[in-house]
Amino acid sequence: MSDERPRILSGIQPTGVGSHLGNYLGAVKRWVSLQDGYDAFYFIPDLHAITVPHDPAALRRRTLEAVAELMAVGLDPKRATLFVQSHVPEHAQLGWVLGCITGFGEASRMTQFKDKAARDDLGTATVGLFSYPILQAADILLYGADEVPVGSDQSQHVELTRDLAQRFNSRFGPTFTVPKPTVMAETARIADLQDPAKKMSKSLPPAGTVLVMDAPATTRRKIMRAVTDTGSEVRAADDKPGVTNLLGILSALTATPVAALEEQFAGSGYGDFKRAVADAVAAELEPVQERYAALLADPAFLGDVLADGADRARSVARETLARAFDAVGFLPPAGAARW
Repeated sequence: MSDERPRILSGIQPTGVGSHLGNYLGAVKRWVSLQDGYDAFYFIPDLHAITVPHDPAALRRRTLEAVAELMAVGLDPKRATLFVQSHVPEHAQLGWVLGCITGFGEASRMTQFKDKAARDDLGTATVGLFSYPILQAADILLYGADEVPVGSDQSQHVELTRDLAQRFNSRFGPTFTVPKPTVMAETARIADLQDPAKKMSKSLPPAGTVLVMDAPATTRRKIMRAVTDTGSEVRAADDKPGVTNLLGILSALTATPVAALEEQFAGSGYGDFKRAVADAVAAELEPVQERYAALLADPAFLGDVLADGADRARSVARETLARAFDAVGFLPPAGAARW
C-alpha cells in the first residue's frame, strides 16, 4: 500500500560540536512533530561536510553522534527514514546531471557560497563548495519531496532546486516533483545570548551559544550570564533584545505565551527570571542527553538503523535516478531494457 502522505526532506550537517538550542527549537524538534503527518526523510549530509577543511576521524565520529542526537530528540526510524547521504550514491550521480544544466552565473549568486568563500578560517574556496547547492538540489529531487522545511537563510537554495526541476522537466520531459519551501516561523528564532542582534550559531563565541549536549552547569552559567539591559523589567521590546530572546526561549520550551510570562515575572527582576529559563532548558535537555548517551554506547544498533534507512532511501532514489538517466539519453547497461 502506497504512502499517500506528502513527503518532506531535510538534513543536518555532522560538523562542529552538535546542535545548539536554536537548531533544536527552530528545526529538529519540529522534524519530530512532522514525522507522523508526512512521509519524512531526514539525513546526515556528510558529502556537504567535506566542502570545507575537515578531520576525517572527526567526521566519522560526528556523523554517528548526529544520528544519536536526532534519535535522542525523538526522531523514530520506524516512523521516518533516517540515513547518511554518502550511503546513497545516487545523490552524487544526480548532482552531476543537474550540474550540467546549471548556469555558472546562477550558481555563483548563491549567498552561502560567497559568505563561506570569504571566511579566512575555511581556506581557499573549492569547486565542491561552489557546487554544493546543486548537490543539495539533487538531495531534494531524488525523493520527490513535496516540501522542504528550511530556515530563511536556505530558501534561496530551494528556489534553485525549483528552477532546476522545472528546467529539466521542460527540456527532457516530466521527471521531478517541483518542491515548495516551508520556511520555519521566526517565532522560534533564537538569538546569541551575548549578542542578541545575531542568530545563535556555533560560529560565534561559545559563551552565547547553548549546545544541546552542554553539561547542565555550563548551560545554567551561560543563561545566568546572558546580556539583558540596565533595567529590571521582564518584557519583550525592541529596546530589550536580550530579555526578549530569553522570553522566546522560555515560551518555546513551556508552550506559554510571552504575554503570560511577562505577567508571571512582573516585579521579579532578572535573577529569578533567568533561573526559570535555566530550569526550563535543563528540564528539556537533560532527558535528551541521557538518551543520547545510551544510543551512542551502542554503535552496532545505530549502524543497523542507518543500514535500514539507506535501503529505504535507495529504493526511492534508484527509481528517480533511473528516470533522470533515461530522460537525458544515457545508454542502459548491457542486458537492461531501460535504466
